[in-house]
Amino acid sequence: MPSAWRSTRTWCARILANHPLPKSGGNGPSWLSTIAEARDSLWSVDLFRCESILLKSFWVMVVMDVFSRRIVGFAVEPAHIDGVRVCRMFNEARCGQPLPKHLSSDNDPLFRFHRWRANLRVLDIEELKSIPFAPRSHPFVERLIGTLRREYLDQTFFWNGLDLHRKLDQFALYYNQRRVHAGLNGRTPAARCGTTADPPANLNHYAWRSDCSGLFHTPVAV
Repeated sequence: MPSAWRSTRTWCARILANHPLPKSGGNGPSWLSTIAEARDSLWSVDLFRCESILLKSFWVMVVMDVFSRRIVGFAVEPAHIDGVRVCRMFNEARCGQPLPKHLSSDNDPLFRFHRWRANLRVLDIEELKSIPFAPRSHPFVERLIGTLRREYLDQTFFWNGLDLHRKLDQFALYYNQRRVHAGLNGRTPAARCGTTADPPANLNHYAWRSDCSGLFHTPVAV
């Protein structure tokens, strides 16, 4: 064993001796939560499938900023995607936005393509893998997909990929700027980022704002 490796192992052993690992089931923050507390440091990405009213299947990529719970963007492709299309979907979803330092993804084979890993190296993004068969290790984007399906996609129809993308963009606007989150102490992702300018609604002077073709209604100040 090279001397450099021996010294590294000794250094790590000393740190672990003074700062042992937390007990199982403890209340300490996870590695994902710790990294996510740094602004613009961690995004999460995931894929899911849905079908149009014409029974055509589409892949949807969702990218979110874990710090603010903000939806960064969506990308839509027909079924049977490969490494090139996965890279293209990510570049489309994050188009025009500053890149993070880290990107968390699950162990889906679609995120193991050589082109996917090469694309992240070119963008200088470190990929963090979730624990296999443990959805709670990738919680934020998994919950976002569940919310998206339960509150929106299960309540509406779409005709094709363009129609789906348009409706997803409408949901992203509602989710980022209107929908409050318990994990953010009742704030919106836009408020967490400091980009919202909406004043709080007065209970005596308010109106209802419609989003996503009337599926959601939120009160606004007048």
